[in-house]
Amino acid sequence: MKPNLNRKRIAVIIAGAAVVTAGTVGAARALSADDDAQNRPIPASDLDQASQVALAETGGGTVTGTEVDDEESKYEVEVTLDDGNQVDVQLDEDFQVVGTEGDDDSRSDD
Repeated sequence: MKPNLNRKRIAVIIAGAAVVTAGTVGAARALSADDDAQNRPIPASDLDQASQVALAETGGGTVTGTEVDDEESKYEVEVTLDDGNQVDVQLDEDFQVVGTEGDDDSRSDD
């Protein structure tokens, strides 16, 4: 075989691999951006009210995470109880509890 032909073949393979890699990285970034958009925290203007409602529902604990427009409700407030269990409290746009889900399965959607 001719040495130049092998070099051309190698160059084509490397170029093809670069295109595939760039496409994969681009797709991963697009998916990551979608996840970030879906995991938006509750805005400060609504956080206090959402937290108060969630803590009243769980009987106390600490708010450890929030999310807007998740797949189950308008607002989701994650509360970590004093015993270490976590409870996700789902709220509608009027801050009414529409469901809860806990680590210990003692709570369920209403």
